[in-house]
Amino acid sequence: MAAEPNSHQPSSFDDDPAFPLHRGGKLEMRSTIPVRNKDDLSLAYTPGVARVCTAIADRPELAYDYTWTSKVVAVVTDGTAVLGLGDIGPAASMPVMEGKSLLFKEFADVDSVPIALNTTDVDEIVDTVVRMAPSFGGINLEDISAPRCFEIEDRLRAALDIPVFHDDQHGTAIVTLAALTNAARLVGKPLSELRAVVAGAGASGIAVSRMLIEGGIGDIALSDSKGLIYEGRDGLNPVKTKIAEITNRSRLKGSTEEALRGADVFIGLSGGTVHESCIATMSDNAIVFALSNPTPEVHPDVALRHAKVVATGRSDYPNQINNVLAFPGIFRGALDVRASAITEGMKLAAANALADIVGDDLRPDYVIPGPFDDRVAPAVTAAVAEQARKEGVSRI
Repeated sequence: MAAEPNSHQPSSFDDDPAFPLHRGGKLEMRSTIPVRNKDDLSLAYTPGVARVCTAIADRPELAYDYTWTSKVVAVVTDGTAVLGLGDIGPAASMPVMEGKSLLFKEFADVDSVPIALNTTDVDEIVDTVVRMAPSFGGINLEDISAPRCFEIEDRLRAALDIPVFHDDQHGTAIVTLAALTNAARLVGKPLSELRAVVAGAGASGIAVSRMLIEGGIGDIALSDSKGLIYEGRDGLNPVKTKIAEITNRSRLKGSTEEALRGADVFIGLSGGTVHESCIATMSDNAIVFALSNPTPEVHPDVALRHAKVVATGRSDYPNQINNVLAFPGIFRGALDVRASAITEGMKLAAANALADIVGDDLRPDYVIPGPFDDRVAPAVTAAVAEQARKEGVSRI
């Protein structure tokens, strides 16, 4: 006898509450109109649909009004850099991609479709996304390993006239800038006078460094597994060569730990470990963002012995640097004005909006709003939409 479509045999996995929650996936598709009789059917499908198709063929921009493309995002991955799990492949990435779509919907009412591609070839990924782009109003790249992720995003942004956003880069960077803006205000130092050390030169580390420079930070020393990055260092790939041109103006060499002496800010995105003794060498009222997840570079309780402000990527400590504070509202704002791109100005506007929410409630354990603060998505949405209009990338 055939099993019911949603039935399943008991499994040892069911003892873990995560598995029953994910069984059958976390998403489904629903129609937005009723189909109760032949008249409804004739409008929703043939012959009524033909009139809409013909109108769109004559005026392609009407697709934004008469299909879902103006409100739906594709969440695209190749499964090569999934959370803290690394290269686990497209099939194993799907629970995370479904989760991303769930967050889009729950936090900003953005519909999205998770798409896991069975290729890691840059040309194939770009070609595939370009070919399916007419079905979507935006592309959210997710969990694609560096340095390929940089080229993929750059090429897609050049090829498409819809927003393309790699959340692992820009979501982290936007929230980090917002939190650091408030942390600097708390310790009484302008961003322009801060010297930061960023450990980790992957997608997040590169994007955070670029965003902090856009935000006006004094200087950044960025490190990878071989030490500090500086112009002329041997073995730099093209992405690191380019970031070396705009960071480490002091031309520091050596290790992350050496660079921390006298530094105002440490931002960890490396998955490594930084000893307490190194944090102790930082400046007075230091700021420590130990963002590796689930294990921060330095335990937050240890960091607080020497730092004024500590943030992590974890939800069980204050000041969580969580991408969900950024990407839902950013796409909501971009979709609402039918933006052709997500610009650097729109990202900075999102960061400023996030920082402003904290306002006069600023304190060491509250430099960034929490993910369930219902002011977040509306504030980010409004700021992004307004900036898109200012920059002329809005189509309405």
